[in-house]
Amino acid sequence: MDRTAQLPVPGADRATAYDPPHTQHSAPHGPPHSPPPGPPHSPPHSPPPSPPPHDPEALHAGAVRVLEANWTGTSTVPSRGLYPHQWSWDSAFIAIGLRHLSPLRAQRELETLLAAQWGDGRIPHIVFNPSVPLDAYFPSPDFWRSSTAGRTAGAPRTVQTSGIVQPPVHALAAWLVHRADPVLSRARGFLAGVYPRLAAWHRYLLHRRDLGGAGLASVVHPWEQGMDNSPCWDAPLARVTPAPARSFRRADLDHGAAEDRPTDLDYGRYVRLAADYRDRGYADGPGDFAVEDPAFNALLIASEHALARIARELGATGTARHARAERLTGALVERLYCAEAGMFLCRDVRAGRLVPERGVSGLIPLLLPSLPRPVARALVRTLTGPHFGLGGTTRLVPSYDLLGESFDRHRYWRGPAWFNTGWLVERGLRRHGERELADALRTAFLDLADASGFAEYVDPYTGEACGATGFGWTAALALDLSQDRHDQTTASSDLRGGDRG
Repeated sequence: MDRTAQLPVPGADRATAYDPPHTQHSAPHGPPHSPPPGPPHSPPHSPPPSPPPHDPEALHAGAVRVLEANWTGTSTVPSRGLYPHQWSWDSAFIAIGLRHLSPLRAQRELETLLAAQWGDGRIPHIVFNPSVPLDAYFPSPDFWRSSTAGRTAGAPRTVQTSGIVQPPVHALAAWLVHRADPVLSRARGFLAGVYPRLAAWHRYLLHRRDLGGAGLASVVHPWEQGMDNSPCWDAPLARVTPAPARSFRRADLDHGAAEDRPTDLDYGRYVRLAADYRDRGYADGPGDFAVEDPAFNALLIASEHALARIARELGATGTARHARAERLTGALVERLYCAEAGMFLCRDVRAGRLVPERGVSGLIPLLLPSLPRPVARALVRTLTGPHFGLGGTTRLVPSYDLLGESFDRHRYWRGPAWFNTGWLVERGLRRHGERELADALRTAFLDLADASGFAEYVDPYTGEACGATGFGWTAALALDLSQDRHDQTTASSDLRGGDRG
């Protein structure tokens, strides 16, 4: 069913003023969850009750309301209060959900983001809305100074952006959006327009960011990987001298509890890394922080397969891109898989060793079509075992090892369960034939999204809403997973890259 009319269709007459709705941080639907007794790292004394099963009609209507509220006229913000600009991988995930409601708006979502691409190929992680006050978010445009500090790297002059990047899920999103309405896509020249930009984006990552020399892309800031505050970054970040606390003001604490957000020390290190990168003119090279991350590279590989499909749609063969994706899969296994841990780990490029922390990032390579079967089986065992507890103590995948010393049920990316990583793991499980486990994860995702008011993330044990509610990608990916079984099978096939026609 085409529900395009339920969403605002992009157009020049849409308002773009910054007008955060009063309900952005309202309480989730239903009675609030109460956290179990004990410190943040402790599990509940008994299995928590499951949230009530979601009502499909209510879930759909609620998700549409979130996406309407977060629409600016040209793109969708993650959260009106906490994240009032356009974010790179958020927009890709949002487009994946929007394709079921308005394929046109899903295409425009990606086109708006790609219009801010830099000359060197990078897609910036934030595209700033000039109508938003500078003090509404930090780091703001006057910190990044993209049009001046990024001039050599080809930063756009007519729009302000950040200078770092986020995970490359964009080609995958573009392919899924095209598949939602191929007639509209072809009529608008959607793929023909985005393909050169996506190809340049991948070239940037594969050449400028191969800092370890083995073919994998490195991130140069924790914000680039998307899982900003993961304990996986603690050891590489320890080399970074933090910026003085008095040198910046954290706008995030206006919208979230300090105990749920990164510490001032960690934030000072984030600011220092970003400022140093800016002051080098956003030139890539060895620095204090360079990490090969499994999720970032798995998404690059999945998007290489998607680019091959896009090339085929446009009349080329796509063979070279599929071959490159296979080579990158081999490099990922060789460089980042740890049999002892039963999962992929991050590699600290500067130190030349794996980081011995288990984060959800190390499970995302389940997405990949040619992952060796023993590796895929090990990832499923780790996912359902004591370190992540899926299907046992947890219903949605925690962001960090339940048994890790740094685990915290509520602190940003140090334990809470996120919906975008849940979506990626669900797709990976389905890809490798774990249908029962994938179905259970899908059901849990939808139940928790509905019960939490489409929260940014949740307590992995109780499902208690954390961060912002009315969160863009949570609503969009809930729409995607709530489609019928035929749509689920099609999307899973698109992710695995197996149908190369």
